Amino acid sequence: MLAKHGVDCIEICERLSTMGIAVNLVTYLGGTMHLPSATSANVVTDFMGTSFLLCLLGGFLADSYLGRYRTIAIFAIIQTLGTCMLAVSTRLPELRPPPCQSTEVAQCKQANNFQMGILYLSLYLIALGTGGLKSSVSGFGTDQFDEKDEKEKAQMAYFFNRFFFVISIGTLLAVTVLVYIQDEVGRSWGYGICSASMFVAILIFLSGTKRYRYKKCVGSPVVHICQVFAAAIGKKNVKVPSDIALSYEDLPEALRSHHTDQFCFLDKASVVIEDDYGDDGSFTVNPWKLCPVTRVEEVKKMIRLLPIWATTIIFWTTYAQMMTFSVEQATTMERTIGHFQIPAGSLTVFFVGAILITLAVYDRLVMPLWKKWKGKPGFTNLQRIAIGLFLSAVGMAAAAVAEVKRLSVAKQSSETTTLPITVFLLIPQFFLVGSGEAFIYTGQLDFFITQSPKGMKTMSTGLFLTTLALGFFLSSLLVSIVKTVTGSSGKQGWVGENINEGRLDCFYGLLAALSFINFALFLVCAAWYRKKTVKRDPELEIIAKESTIEEKC
Repeated sequence: MLAKHGVDCIEICERLSTMGIAVNLVTYLGGTMHLPSATSANVVTDFMGTSFLLCLLGGFLADSYLGRYRTIAIFAIIQTLGTCMLAVSTRLPELRPPPCQSTEVAQCKQANNFQMGILYLSLYLIALGTGGLKSSVSGFGTDQFDEKDEKEKAQMAYFFNRFFFVISIGTLLAVTVLVYIQDEVGRSWGYGICSASMFVAILIFLSGTKRYRYKKCVGSPVVHICQVFAAAIGKKNVKVPSDIALSYEDLPEALRSHHTDQFCFLDKASVVIEDDYGDDGSFTVNPWKLCPVTRVEEVKKMIRLLPIWATTIIFWTTYAQMMTFSVEQATTMERTIGHFQIPAGSLTVFFVGAILITLAVYDRLVMPLWKKWKGKPGFTNLQRIAIGLFLSAVGMAAAAVAEVKRLSVAKQSSETTTLPITVFLLIPQFFLVGSGEAFIYTGQLDFFITQSPKGMKTMSTGLFLTTLALGFFLSSLLVSIVKTVTGSSGKQGWVGENINEGRLDCFYGLLAALSFINFALFLVCAAWYRKKTVKRDPELEIIAKESTIEEKC
């Protein structure tokens, strides 16, 4: 039991640190470092995108060299060092520009290259630590259960429920307690708490070393995929035999994958030619020149996931706005309740609350009703992803409408730091995108795990996490393009230094339009995937219809 608690403790502190920094970083960049609005938003999205992209590096190291335990320990220490450095950088006056009372950022002195360099070094140490942790924590948690033991297999399902709950609790504490401390007590205190909590989590995690169960490194699926492509390209002029039984296979019949006709070019990787024999006539297998049919089929299955993968990226672009421009909107609006002023970053509590409420309603109400009506335990993974994409698109449309109202008030108001309009106008966009995440996160995780080959489930989890990374990077790219295209001399365009002088409503409208277009593309890709799955691969049809707990684990 202590082993499971060690994993939970590491994860809750990781979420506390990462989200506690991310959701309120844009206010620090604008208010203290005096960066323009668009630049601040891009710094945050690049930081979050890098965090998730580095999960691939962490997963590769864990699978091939370090193992999950050592990967968690090493990268947790790296993240702790990053948060310590960030706490110091926000404490020392030499590492930030002089205070400025002007409401116009352009009139304030921006942070110099050295100050920004220290800040970037801190953030990307945290990103590196986060990438290593997220790639291994959930997998290491499942390693503590014996899948051959029915009792432990049942406990594993409970672990996943608790693990997601822990993530939500960590995020909730970050956007409420930690953000309040950052704004009202001091940034260095808030980030210092992150450092201390990570240090305690590491000690708790290490205390269970003798009680953990460990699995040996079996090699990275990324390498296996590269081997198949390398072998197929090396035999591009070879003809595939009409009888697939003549191709190379090294597994018994019961463990082989069903052959499919899709992406037949890759079948060349399993064709045996003269070069596969040594000079003495002995048969030697070089995995970069010859791959078994089952491995080729596993790669095909991963390729079939890519259209679904590509059409889920845009959701995380809309998600990025909840931690950047939406928080910046909140800083300009009336946030007081009585004598208490809500920190701008804490508005994301409605986002987290929407996730928790949606999951509770789905689990306790929708699933039982759906089972009675359709005879199935809830929506399929593709249906959940579709619902999430649609809700996020509606959320962006709601954000555009809210921004139209906020801008109309800003134009009528005098030069003040707080506009006479309630911040609760932003609740619909937080709630809609938050509900969308509840569906799309669980749907994506279920889809990529259950539909991937058994030997590539770690790879599929990394594939899922790259949608988050690319979504954040796409947000930065869109902001930069929109800023360049819509801006001109003497005019900042839709996004720029001051959101009160921009047209953030148009930017949100653009994201809403892109989201609805992406939703339509997803429906086409989902229909293609289901058709190809049913027609070509009976095994995947069974998995798609009967997504069991055992397969998820």
